[in-house]
Amino acid sequence: MTDNVVFDIGMLLVLAGFAIGILAVIVAVLRSARGSGPTRGGGVIMIGPLPIVFGTDKESTRTLILLAIILMAAALLFMFLQTMWR
Repeated sequence: MTDNVVFDIGMLLVLAGFAIGILAVIVAVLRSARGSGPTRGGGVIMIGPLPIVFGTDKESTRTLILLAIILMAAALLFMFLQTMWR
């Protein structure tokens, strides 16, 4: 793979992340406007391959931990593949 393809994939993933974030905010606003139950949430901050996970309840935190493990494995895989391409 060339560097341009890897760059394009990275930019596509960044844009997809922003789109998902904006969609999540819109859904949360619409849900709170209807007053349908308590709001749950959390987040994952990836610093390199190391995740920082936080959440408002056990269920969302467990889901985010699973997501963090998947993201960490993907980041390590991409780092490993990058060293193989050079």
